[in-house]
Amino acid sequence: MRKAALHNLGCKVNSYETEAMQQLLESAGYEIVPFAEGADVYIINTCSVTNIADRKSRQMLHRAKKMNPGAVVVAAGCYVQAAGEELKKDEAVDLVIGNNKKTELVSILEDYFAQNKAAEEETVIDISHTTEYENLSISRPGDHTRAFVKVQDGCNQFCSYCIIPFTRGRVRSRKPQEVVEEIRRLAALGYEEAVLTGIHLSSYGMDFPEQERIGLLDLIIKVHEIPQIRRIRLGSLEPRIITEEFAGTLAGLEKICPHFHLSLQSGCDATLKRMNRKYTTKEYLKGCELLRSAFKNPAITTDIIVGFPGETKEEFETTREYLKKLQFYEMHVFKYSVRNGTRAADMPDQIPESVKAERSSELLSLEQEMSLSYRKSHLGSQTEVLMEEEYETDGKRYIIGHTKEYIKAAVPFEEGIKGKVVKGTLWKMLTDEVIFLKC
Repeated sequence: MRKAALHNLGCKVNSYETEAMQQLLESAGYEIVPFAEGADVYIINTCSVTNIADRKSRQMLHRAKKMNPGAVVVAAGCYVQAAGEELKKDEAVDLVIGNNKKTELVSILEDYFAQNKAAEEETVIDISHTTEYENLSISRPGDHTRAFVKVQDGCNQFCSYCIIPFTRGRVRSRKPQEVVEEIRRLAALGYEEAVLTGIHLSSYGMDFPEQERIGLLDLIIKVHEIPQIRRIRLGSLEPRIITEEFAGTLAGLEKICPHFHLSLQSGCDATLKRMNRKYTTKEYLKGCELLRSAFKNPAITTDIIVGFPGETKEEFETTREYLKKLQFYEMHVFKYSVRNGTRAADMPDQIPESVKAERSSELLSLEQEMSLSYRKSHLGSQTEVLMEEEYETDGKRYIIGHTKEYIKAAVPFEEGIKGKVVKGTLWKMLTDEVIFLKC
C-alpha cells in the first residue's frame, strides 16, 4: 500500500479540493499519512494569488522532495496554471496537474508508476478556454464541524491586481442537483451547517444555458429544503448581488446565517476604479443598508487592500473614514502585493513597503475596535452555537464554537457536544474575542 501526504495552500476552495483529492486516493487504496518524512507521494495543492503565494508553493514542493528524494512530488492547482512550463523543469517536481485535471489524480499517478515517468497526456489545460465544471466532490468533510461545499469555479471580473481569472478560468457552475445530493450525504453524517463556497460565488449559474438558468438565490432555496441542515452560511459575495429581493428573500429563510462577507478592497472610488472593481462606495453602502434593514444586527465582514498603486494619503484617509462609517464586524486587511502578470504590477506610483505597513497597522487597530464593539452589541441575546473545539483560558476548559453571526462563544467543557448546536444567552466576555454562553 502506497502512502500519500497532502498539503494545501490558499483559499477555502483549495481546501475543499484537497479533501476531495485525499478521498480519491483513499478510495484507490492509498494510505493517507501526515506531511512528513516517509510518504511515497506528496501532493501540494498550490496557490498563486500573490508572488508570495508562488514562493510558498515552490518552497513546499522542494521541502517534500528533500523529505524523501525517492518520492513522487505532485504540484497541483493554481501555481501550476501560472507557471506550468517552469515547474516541468524543476527537479523537485515529478508531476504537474492543473485545475480541471484534479479528478484524474489517481490515473495520472498510476500511469507514472507504470512507466516510471510522466505520461504523454496533457495534465495542464488552457483553463481560459474551458466551460466544463470539474466535478470534484467529497463524501465527508475532513475534520470540520461544518460542511464546506464548492458550488462554483472561475471568475470573469479581471480586477487589475488579480491573477485568478488566468489560473482558474471563466465562471463555471456546478449543477444544482449535484450540490443538493452532496449536502444531503453530508447532512446524513450529522453535519448541521453547510457553507457554500466558490471562486466568485455571486456569479453562480450565469454560465448555465438560458432554459436551465438559475442563480445563487435559487440554489440557496434548494439547499434550505434539506431537512437535516440547520444552518446555511455563504462564502464571499460581491456587493452588487445584494438587492432588495436578495436580502428580503434570505431574511425569510430561517436557516440562513446572518453573516455576510462583502468584498470591498477600498473605501475610495478613485482607488476602486484603478482596481477595476465594478461598484462604487455608494453602491456598496446601499448593499450594507439593505442587509441591516432585512436582518437584526447582521455580521458584515470585508477585505481591504492598503497600499494599492497610486493610493495617496488622502485616498487612504477617505477609505479609513468610510470604514468607520460602515462599522464592520471583521476586516481582513492585506498589504498590496505585486502579482506578476496583472495590470497593477505595471502601474506607476507603487507604494513603499513601510507606508503599506503603517496603513495596515492603522486599519488593524480600527478593526479590533469595531470587532469588539460588535461582539458586545450581542451581549444578552439568546442564540445558538455550533460547538467546534476545546478551548482553555485562565486555566479553565471550555468547548468553543460560533453563533450564526460567527461570533465565538464558549460553554464549560463537556464530552460529546462537539459538532452539536447548543442554545443559550451570550452572557459575558471571557476575552475580547470570546463570549461565555449561559445555557
